[in-house]
Amino acid sequence: MGGAVVDDGPPGLKAPDGGWGWAVLAGCFVVTGFSYAFPKAVSVFFKELIREFSVSYSSAAWISSILLAMLYGTGPLCSVLVNRFGCRPVMMVGGLFASLGMILASFATSIIHIYFCTGVITGLGLALNFQPSLMMLNRYFSEKRPLANGLAAAGSPVLLCCLSPLGQILQLHYGWRGGFLILGGLLLNCCACGALMRPLLPPKKSQELEAFTEQEKVQPKRKLLDFSVVKDRGFVIYTVAASIMVLGLFVPPVFVVLYAKELGYEDTNAALLLTIVGFVDMFARPLSGLIAGMKCIRTKTVYLFSFAMLFNGCTDLIGSQVTTQATQDFLYVLYEPISCSIPLFVFLQANSYAGLAVFCIFFGMSYGMVGALQFEVLMAIVGTEKFSSAIGLVLLMEAITVLLGVPGAGFLLDATHQYMYVFLLAGCVVTLSALVMGLGSFFCIRRKQSDPEAKMEMAVTAAEKEELNHRVEGEEDGEGEEEPKEKENGKAGAFNTVEEGGH
Repeated sequence: MGGAVVDDGPPGLKAPDGGWGWAVLAGCFVVTGFSYAFPKAVSVFFKELIREFSVSYSSAAWISSILLAMLYGTGPLCSVLVNRFGCRPVMMVGGLFASLGMILASFATSIIHIYFCTGVITGLGLALNFQPSLMMLNRYFSEKRPLANGLAAAGSPVLLCCLSPLGQILQLHYGWRGGFLILGGLLLNCCACGALMRPLLPPKKSQELEAFTEQEKVQPKRKLLDFSVVKDRGFVIYTVAASIMVLGLFVPPVFVVLYAKELGYEDTNAALLLTIVGFVDMFARPLSGLIAGMKCIRTKTVYLFSFAMLFNGCTDLIGSQVTTQATQDFLYVLYEPISCSIPLFVFLQANSYAGLAVFCIFFGMSYGMVGALQFEVLMAIVGTEKFSSAIGLVLLMEAITVLLGVPGAGFLLDATHQYMYVFLLAGCVVTLSALVMGLGSFFCIRRKQSDPEAKMEMAVTAAEKEELNHRVEGEEDGEGEEEPKEKENGKAGAFNTVEEGGH
């Protein structure tokens, strides 16, 4: 058993599902907001950067891509640092790096300098905050974990609603250099969020528990990065699907602003589209967390996640087919007789601002569902003990495709000068990821349940955790009352998912 953070209690310690966990959730909310909203919000500066350094769309798009690549690609490094030093110090140092990168970028004299300062340094700082915050959230919540994940994920749209118009205002009043400098100061709030990550410690009420703690100390040192998780068939399917998904998931939020500006709308109105995405996303994430936490749904979250990806991909595909004048004219003739009864008819006029706004509403809904469920599903598949190693490896694999996604779409736009192909590409790859996740989980993981070795491993794991729960609860209540295992570790819930899906 490897990959547990050093500031944890003993394995099997029951999550408090509240208390200081709400403070941890608040810190995770802010960190998640900065981590995911920043690569999108920085796109409002692209037009000025293109003019300042005489570069193409694809060159400017590398800024967001490098930010995301650092956020994902440094996953194993974050896992090792957290397992070695703990969540709190790693996050506070990460906050300093995130702020320093934006401050240095404000003095850039070439686009390469921005790549390094904003992309690499700030990206590394955000990564050192994002992954540890998810680990601590997983430790503090078990029964309420889907809701906690949904609330924490809502930080992304909330800060996007703020950062996108704020970036536009800062650019108008202080230029892009002044805007970068002020945003660098805002990122220092990540240090305060890191200070909230108090280690989860076991109750010390008896000599028996102290003896148990001493016994844990003399055991062999845990692995800083546990590669045994790759033997889990569910983990492999999740990693492949997520890696495909991020190839197109972040493309529309970046290019919808550029598309609006090309249609002649003011910069402020173009930036407002991201605010619309963020506003809808803000409510979609907690709602998705509530739905995923329902007893009848929690054992099937992997399929709910597949539906969310399919919804997102189809939104991009439909949006791509109504961005050309020829397609719009055809759809107008086709739907004109019933347009009065179809409120979404305005969506067909995608080269109008109202059409773009409706597209952003549906994209925000689907994007929010994906954001709320992606790490909840991973927690359910691998369990608490291996989550820190699993998320590091997943983020590393996703970094490869996320590094290609936005710049690739930029190259496609430079070559075709048609936004239709950009959204079509994004929709196709996200839809493919949904099929991989849904079909792979149904056929491949269900087969694993019939494996006698898998059943034996599950039984042994459950027995070990049951014994640990008896020890801890015996100190609190004097009775070794048995707790359901799926409340302590999402891994049992993942097996239930497969078992129920297979019948």
